[in-house]
Amino acid sequence: MPFCRHHCGYCDFAVVAGQDGRAESYLDALARELAALDSPRPVDTIFIGGGTPTHLPAPLLGRLLGLLRQWLPLAPGGEWSIESTPDSLGDDTVAVLKAGGVTRVSIGVQSFQDRLLAALDRRHHAADIAPAVERVRAAIPNVSLDLIFGVPGQSPADWVGDLSRAIALEPSHLSCYGLTYEPGTPLTKERNAGQVTPVIDEAEREMFVTADRMLGAAGYEHYEVSNYARPGFHCRHNATYWANEPYFGFGLGAARYLDGRRESNTRRLDEYIARLAAGRSAVVQSEQLDAADRARETMSVQMRRAAGIAKDEFADRTGQDFDAMFGPALKELVGLGLMTDEAGRVRFTLDGWCVADSALENLWAASLPAGPTMPAS
Repeated sequence: MPFCRHHCGYCDFAVVAGQDGRAESYLDALARELAALDSPRPVDTIFIGGGTPTHLPAPLLGRLLGLLRQWLPLAPGGEWSIESTPDSLGDDTVAVLKAGGVTRVSIGVQSFQDRLLAALDRRHHAADIAPAVERVRAAIPNVSLDLIFGVPGQSPADWVGDLSRAIALEPSHLSCYGLTYEPGTPLTKERNAGQVTPVIDEAEREMFVTADRMLGAAGYEHYEVSNYARPGFHCRHNATYWANEPYFGFGLGAARYLDGRRESNTRRLDEYIARLAAGRSAVVQSEQLDAADRARETMSVQMRRAAGIAKDEFADRTGQDFDAMFGPALKELVGLGLMTDEAGRVRFTLDGWCVADSALENLWAASLPAGPTMPAS
């Protein structure tokens, strides 16, 4: 759901701000895209990302949830997540979420310090966070919080403070993301102009390790590079993605992976609405992956999990031999202490997780003579 109160300076997602008047037209287009399924498709998990889905007025949010119930009915015991911000979770909104069937709410907290929220160009305040968490938890107990580290002006001590305040709220799940300077975003332009000074790599690594230590001590399992959960509260929807299993995707900029085909929709709101209104598909990119490419993608997402990859399961799943594809790079990474290769299972070490993206690029490149880089996730 692309609509936001404000487009934050670090965000490069397919979002729009100041266009709330087009929300009904967007939902009309989404309804047409869903109707192309021809019949309802029961699913085990649903994830409504953003943008800020909870920015929608309660009646339109209710319509969105109704469309999903109609075309993607949730299996008994299924997980239904929605992203939100602390300032978008009023009583009316929370009531609609509960009545609509949502079982898990992810709140984009990012920081508990107003000066760091300002550095991220966020519009909520630290004082908004705890009331929003309690308001949601009274109706929907499964609450996840998002935090960002490596924010300009943030010290390791600041990060300890953010983690401490997050732990005190006792969420069932926490996502801790290192700030990324995405090309073309206002924040990246400010960095390039010398107006913003990034946190140095050593401090950012310290913050990552601190999160692992503090959250582990508080009872959270570090089950994916950026994700921590209390036992039994791993995000089931994202686990599907990290396993490289098939998934649907609908809406502006949405991606899907079905029958070995990767597709993505247009990121332009005007084009999305116009295409669906004309009875056309919103897909603008489509690629049928061969067996080797499917194996590479399986490696690149499964390795982000704490469980890593069991080589025999990888072979059964992809028809490819892990060592034959990635062996030389794997041996080098093991020698550097970034991965382990024991009892037929490959995993990142904590040091390896700190440089996961570059390590995965090395594995990917080793599997082809030309050494191509991984496609953007």
